[in-house]
Amino acid sequence: MKDNFSKQSRAYSVFRPTYPDEAISFILSQVPNKTAAWDCGTGNGQLAARLSDFFQHVYATDISENQIANAVRKNNITYQIVSAEEALFPENSFDLITVAQAIHWFDFDKFYERVRTTLKPNGILAVIGYNLMQIDEACDRLIGHFYKDILGDKYWDQERSYLDEKYQTIPFPFHEIPAPAFAQKVNWTLDELTGYLNTWSAVQHYIKANAVNPVDAIRKQLQEVWGSEEKKEVCFPTLLRIGKL
Repeated sequence: MKDNFSKQSRAYSVFRPTYPDEAISFILSQVPNKTAAWDCGTGNGQLAARLSDFFQHVYATDISENQIANAVRKNNITYQIVSAEEALFPENSFDLITVAQAIHWFDFDKFYERVRTTLKPNGILAVIGYNLMQIDEACDRLIGHFYKDILGDKYWDQERSYLDEKYQTIPFPFHEIPAPAFAQKVNWTLDELTGYLNTWSAVQHYIKANAVNPVDAIRKQLQEVWGSEEKKEVCFPTLLRIGKL
């Protein structure tokens, strides 16, 4: 698993969008028992914190020490700095295993072997994420140009393609449960939007290669089309795949 987010871990905890309540409720509706959950690639613990309201205990793992340092703290969440592929838990430990916006970084074969070992016989694996946001025609055109042409294949890791393909091309060797369509909607200022853009791994790769932040230029262009509203609705299509052993 790659660590592309340690440097911007504080911004990640502030600007990354949350997951819609409806999607969380749908996942939970598939889980008959709620003793223990494991959130893999937890990042700042965003999903782990949501799960902790429903499970007796949540185990949350990530390879980034900085991400976990900025993670949500709750009494029934245990954080570990370890990759999802190498995490050691007893057999049949979990009623639910989740991966939020991280499965594309994993070694699928090794991780799925951990899932098969640690998931209870009636347990659920839920893979959730989101791809490129939608705002309005003018903003979408600028952000699409920034995403595909300024950053593009040169700065995006190859694994990003799984998100572009809505997680439909990831290996998923489980009995799949059909999921409805969901979307994450937030009302953001231009500052919040550009704060989010700065968390993109490709932006960090660009800065490292060129010693300049490409978000500064796109911000100026966005400001010209933003209009008089202080905030705009930003919609992130939710990616969700749910499976059983």
